[in-house]
Amino acid sequence: MGISFDKALGIHQYSVGVRRQRAELLASNLANANTPGYKAKDSNFEQALKLASTSQSMGVTRTHQQYLTSTPSSSFSTQYRTPTQPDVGDGNTVDAQLERNLFMQNALEYQASLDFLSSKFKNLTKALKGQ
Repeated sequence: MGISFDKALGIHQYSVGVRRQRAELLASNLANANTPGYKAKDSNFEQALKLASTSQSMGVTRTHQQYLTSTPSSSFSTQYRTPTQPDVGDGNTVDAQLERNLFMQNALEYQASLDFLSSKFKNLTKALKGQ
């Protein structure tokens, strides 16, 4: 009888990847806070997590027919954020303070997901050792 990692790890294995991708988006927004015409982007976490957990995709492409099959990760859809501040004339919709807050919140949630995964692996290790 084998161990099903999907059942053992639950949704946490997917939430780490979705949080990582969101961190990249938010970091990109912060990096372009002064770029004229740049539009702030974000994602819908629930939708992205649902897509990630059903696609079983690791974001890897198959380069040789003897390698494992996978499909490119298309589970993360970006959306333009509705501006929260008036346009100052350059067309940029990034609110740096909001982006920093969202980035910090995402980092905390990413760490929480890692902590959950860590505890799942510790419990699996204990079960395998018979403790």
